[in-house]
Amino acid sequence: MKRRAVSDRRLRAAGAAVAVVLFAGACADSGDDTSSATSATETATATTSGSEAPAAGTPSPVDQAELQSALESGAQEFLLPGAVALLRTPSGTITATYGTTERDGGDPVSLDDHIRIGSNTKTWTATVILQMVSEGALSLSDPVSEHRPDVPNGENITIEQLLNMRSGLYNYSETPELNEALDNDPERVWEPDELLALAYAHPPYFPPGEGYHYSNTNYILLGLIAEQLDGQPLSDIFDERIFRTTRMTNSSFPDATEVALPTPYSHGYFFGTNMLTLTDPALPEEMQTEAENGTLAPTDVTNTDPSWAWAAGAGIATANDLATWVEALTDGSVLDVDLQRQRMDSILPTDPSVPDSAGYGWGIAKMGPMYGHTGELPGYNSFMGSDPENGITLVVWANLAPGVDGRDPASTIAKGLIDGMYAD
Repeated sequence: MKRRAVSDRRLRAAGAAVAVVLFAGACADSGDDTSSATSATETATATTSGSEAPAAGTPSPVDQAELQSALESGAQEFLLPGAVALLRTPSGTITATYGTTERDGGDPVSLDDHIRIGSNTKTWTATVILQMVSEGALSLSDPVSEHRPDVPNGENITIEQLLNMRSGLYNYSETPELNEALDNDPERVWEPDELLALAYAHPPYFPPGEGYHYSNTNYILLGLIAEQLDGQPLSDIFDERIFRTTRMTNSSFPDATEVALPTPYSHGYFFGTNMLTLTDPALPEEMQTEAENGTLAPTDVTNTDPSWAWAAGAGIATANDLATWVEALTDGSVLDVDLQRQRMDSILPTDPSVPDSAGYGWGIAKMGPMYGHTGELPGYNSFMGSDPENGITLVVWANLAPGVDGRDPASTIAKGLIDGMYAD
């Protein structure tokens, strides 16, 4: 029987796939969060399965041939049209590419290709909020009702609980209404308040602070609060506070009606539908077989309007920009020293009963020995991680997501590379 993705994929919005696959411990076999629209929001609550994680010691070197081989093997396993890997170490940078930007042709994939980065966008949103905290515009302990009076029970939900996914607010990406719309009207433009209304129609998962549940709703609220405090659109905020300061010249945050990616770009592909994969990102067994033998083709979802993911997952970047950004995210160059320390210390196990389970904090994840995030929207999956102690940064992206068995292709390839580098 084919391997099916581990359960607890609460963040898949078939169209919202921003699944954050968090590696448990030092990259033990983690639950792959991936997607449907639910996936579309990164299931940062990945569960852990499999053997114990290898201890994180001095990493072993990986050469270009090994990187290329790992990328090609993973790409073929996941039926990917194209994929990219970038590895920075103290010895320099090596890269690998596979395939083409279109399933049946197109240009060879390159490091210059723009892709949709899904929930990696959350790290931008969280960072600008933290910068505003440093500037005194708001406090982590502020009740969200102070900034958004319409939030149910908002007087008991703090800004910090939005950042670390502990607000209890329902994830709009899990609603059939969103997933049906993504299937039937992929060009629909969503307003943030429409997304919030979907969430507010459902009861919370738990009282504020009494649990963990990855929810895109938190980051839609944070995006709205950032705009309210800064007095300008989120795209301008990111440009001023993130892209310019880190010289990320190939990153952008599209307007709600903008579906075209900057050139050059890679198309993105998705098997099945959002509704089909709403409760399980894996395709039915017979469809998996058809995909593998070539009788079932994926859909080109490149131009699905990303407004449904907005501050939680609508960003665009290249592999080089993701590497630049995740290093800035982990080395503290975009926050003051004290707040950066607090941010790194904010990472807590998503399952308190399992201390080495996947960790999540203020818009940053702990993935084995690396810090960063993952991103998935139907059609794209990306991993960005940095190990500041050893000076290692890894970025992998794939232009088909999720895999037919529900796993996230890029995150799975990245995990294999990390396991190999840090194995005893």
